[in-house]
Amino acid sequence: MRISLVTVGKTDIPWVRDGLETYVSRIGHYVPFTLKEIPELKGVSALDREQIKQREGELILRQLAPSDEVVLLDERGKQQRSVEFARWLEGRLSHSGRDLVFVIGGAYGFSEAVYARADGKLSLSQMTFSHQLVRTIFAEQLYRAFTILRGEPYHHE
Repeated sequence: MRISLVTVGKTDIPWVRDGLETYVSRIGHYVPFTLKEIPELKGVSALDREQIKQREGELILRQLAPSDEVVLLDERGKQQRSVEFARWLEGRLSHSGRDLVFVIGGAYGFSEAVYARADGKLSLSQMTFSHQLVRTIFAEQLYRAFTILRGEPYHHE
């Protein structure tokens, strides 16, 4: 099983990028992991939010294989404590056999086509974070989940 994180737009804030790269590297010690950054749309000033979501959605869907298990990072998703997320991940790793793809959408969220393709939704918080910062926060939580599953001394509870 492989895990991917698909995002819309680049991570161009240096300290956020550094944090993201740190956790992407660490995750790679536990599972094959890839970060796929879809370039931001150009020339969208004449488009409304739904049109932007639709175009971004088409680009997201191109990144997905039919067999992938797709989980959207979405404000309306299920919230879990880190230990609960680790146990959920463990279940996917041991029973699913499918590649797991987490997706962070653009500023306006996801198109209906992306919601229809998703197998689940996960919320990191009731608070709103920048889309760039969410990447690093999620990567840290994914790394934390693996350390929990391995009993490593990173998570304190």
